[in-house]
Amino acid sequence: MENTDNQKKAGMHYGWVVVAITFATLLISAGIRSMPSILMLPFEEEFGWSRGGISSVISIGIFLYGLTGPFSAALLQKFGIRRVTVLSLAVLAGSLALTPLMTSLWQFEILWGLVSGLATGMMANVLGVTVANNWFVKRKGVVVGLLTASAATGQLLFLPAMAKISIEAGWRTSIYAAVGVILLVLVCVAIWMRNHPYEVGQSPYGMDEVVKPAKFEGNIMLAPLHALRTGLKNKTFWLLAGTFFFCGFSTNGLIGTHLIPACGDFGIPVVTAAGVLALMGVFDLIGTTFSGWLTDRFDSRKLLFWYYGLRGLSLLFLPYALEAGPTMLVIFSVFYGLDWIATVPPTVRLATNEFGKESSGMIFGWIVVAHQIGASAATYSAGLMREVLGSYTVPFLTAGLLCFFASIMALRISKASAAIQLPQH
Repeated sequence: MENTDNQKKAGMHYGWVVVAITFATLLISAGIRSMPSILMLPFEEEFGWSRGGISSVISIGIFLYGLTGPFSAALLQKFGIRRVTVLSLAVLAGSLALTPLMTSLWQFEILWGLVSGLATGMMANVLGVTVANNWFVKRKGVVVGLLTASAATGQLLFLPAMAKISIEAGWRTSIYAAVGVILLVLVCVAIWMRNHPYEVGQSPYGMDEVVKPAKFEGNIMLAPLHALRTGLKNKTFWLLAGTFFFCGFSTNGLIGTHLIPACGDFGIPVVTAAGVLALMGVFDLIGTTFSGWLTDRFDSRKLLFWYYGLRGLSLLFLPYALEAGPTMLVIFSVFYGLDWIATVPPTVRLATNEFGKESSGMIFGWIVVAHQIGASAATYSAGLMREVLGSYTVPFLTAGLLCFFASIMALRISKASAAIQLPQH
């Protein structure tokens, strides 16, 4: 107990400093990932590129953003959080700084589809899970919820700010502003980020003993593939990956991509629609952080059952809200925003309990791949159905029904995987 007493005397646990830096990193990284949507029209006008060509760049970036996750987990364990994050931020800043100089679509493909996709993927949800596993035993669910919310909130709040700069000062100025923010965060990471409590002489939050971090064993490229092979043999992995596929299908793949054009079908101005997304971002921060608190206390399977079920109800309500006008749309944004990615903390808990702390980052990375595949499927299919049917009603209702199916899948996860694991003293 001596170490715990020393920590109390010293004040705040350093893990919370690491959480604050990681929060800022994830928020900015996700915000950058959302920028191509505001660049689409300026690029069409200036370079004459087709909508399909620009969309292909966004599609590749989204795919690599998800696919990088499992390998990011291995790199974070092998080389440490600070080194990997600094390098990723530097690469991301470099790719953005070169963007105003490009003249051809293939250059945009390399800078944003390939380089930016890989760099932001290194700073996706797996980074938050790694920080939580390294620094926390107690309050881990809250930390995962907070860091997960930062990514989605950054994506939803960063976009309006960059759009305003782009309209008032040009898209190149918005790019340079983003580079400036990235460099600021990079400096903070380089100075204050730490990989493990052992480096500052502390135990993980909620433990009494200072322990050395486990040394990463195995090949950086092969370890994630080995984790995937282990997961494919496990029923819980399939259920978590399946529910996360529907999670991606019903969030960033559908609402994140198609809500603004759906609002346009009903004469709702773009500014109003962007405000709805920003409002979702605010309530997502509240809902997902609270979800982390609940995950520390209740059966994660039942939480997922309620989250997917309530999301399904909100999506069934959306076509009516669009017809009824802005007030009903605001009600939808609050209700849906609270549940935007509240599914992540209980999903991480179930993966950690089933596969262990050391492997959970890579396993969760593969579960996120399923999420991104679902998002890609929704992005394409919803656009196609809108083209054929003339409205988004069928895609929204379909996603709502699929969420009900996901809620049933969550209850099929074994109770052993959902058990709350208390810290050892």
